[in-house]
Amino acid sequence: MKVTNSGLAALTLLVFADLPPALAETKWNVVKTFQIGGQGSWDYITVDSASHRLYVPRTTHTMVIEAESGRILADIPGQKNAHGVAIVPESGRGFISDGGGDGAIVIFDLKTNAVLGTLAAMPDADGIIYDPHSGQILTVSGRGKALMSFKPDIDPQNGKIDQPIALRGEPEFLAADAAGKVYINLMDTHQVAVVDFRTRKVIANWPVAPGGLPVGMAIDPKNGRLFIGCRGPRKLIVMSTKDGKVISDLPIGESVDAVKFDGDYAFASTSGAELSIARETSPGKFTIVQTVKTGEGARTMGLDASTRKIYLPAAEFESGANGRRTPKPGSFMILVVAPQTAK
Repeated sequence: MKVTNSGLAALTLLVFADLPPALAETKWNVVKTFQIGGQGSWDYITVDSASHRLYVPRTTHTMVIEAESGRILADIPGQKNAHGVAIVPESGRGFISDGGGDGAIVIFDLKTNAVLGTLAAMPDADGIIYDPHSGQILTVSGRGKALMSFKPDIDPQNGKIDQPIALRGEPEFLAADAAGKVYINLMDTHQVAVVDFRTRKVIANWPVAPGGLPVGMAIDPKNGRLFIGCRGPRKLIVMSTKDGKVISDLPIGESVDAVKFDGDYAFASTSGAELSIARETSPGKFTIVQTVKTGEGARTMGLDASTRKIYLPAAEFESGANGRRTPKPGSFMILVVAPQTAK
């Protein structure tokens, strides 16, 4: 078939028009800094994309912050060592994993931010998510080596969590898919545990090599991939949820904690003031396409799926008496990273 110049041009335009949005050139930059202050360290940030609110655990309390302005809306007290927050707008509740003491889950009202009650949990309650497929809150106990679960409508005063599912190592963070599988990073054994939540049994333990010490995790449910942040060796691992095969291993910065995925890009935040951004550049091939300079201690993050903005907690640091760097009092801040697509 003969193709004219005009036909070739039209065909070329058609091909490029059909390329996925992920292939457009996008650059990410720090666009705002919210000076927050306050006491306490920090861990996983959770973003409510509907209300544009940030939930920021600060050891003994959890701050509720307006994402667009940085205004503090509320401060939820009563934790010993807060790690993460799961929110369930349908039930009007939020859930804070408290790893201090014997472990607890603090339940609060999303409208008033008032504490509704506290559930007894296992020690070192850490990563926590809401799984809409099973309709359950899922959280892990590090030292207890277990996956815990309960329904969002649990009695906040007298309710009890389900019988925990034992794991072979110490879990950090987790993700779930529509097929009833829960994937859990086991930091000390350098593996991902696969739990069939319907039978409540561990069905596999997949190694994360050439990465190690897996901490952060995010899932691409559409393409069946896990993105796993490893501290040593420092890697962003791309793993198949079908068989645990490692598809890609990408170098990242020091002391990763959180990993997020927005449908096109995977993000890994590190305390070494780097946000590594990866995407699939060709079928089955992933590349770090940008490294954004962030702030010291910005090892975790939250992602607003509706605006694609990323929120990272950081602070100014100073050397203490033992030579260890510690946050300066009152210097806590939230960095806002936003995308800009080239035209």
